[in-house]
Amino acid sequence: MWTHRSDPVLHIDLRKWADLMLVAPLDANTLGKVASGICDNLLTCVIRAWDRRKPLLFCPAMNTAMWEHPITSQQVDQLKTFGYIEIPCVAKKLVCGDQGLGAMAEVSTIVDKVKEVLSFQQS
Repeated sequence: MWTHRSDPVLHIDLRKWADLMLVAPLDANTLGKVASGICDNLLTCVIRAWDRRKPLLFCPAMNTAMWEHPITSQQVDQLKTFGYIEIPCVAKKLVCGDQGLGAMAEVSTIVDKVKEVLSFQQS
């Protein structure tokens, strides 16, 4: 809650504080919001305010049927045009019991990519 013009704004403070942003998992709902510019919660507000000179990595994760819907590839491509980095989803048995593409990348893969991006940024 703000009482004065100079009071801190959390999503702006987080944007300034972070060196890198990782969204893992990025579900279909949030993917659609970010691709469309909707910012109706703290996460999407931070993303909308993000300093695009800093890396933002995202890890899509959703049911295979959702992943294969044509709008999904358009939305992922939109995030990439913003300069965001995709850590692709993988195929495996999903939480719902289905088998297929849409599972979030393995944690070790995500950590390796974050390290790679940070080391590139520091050089």
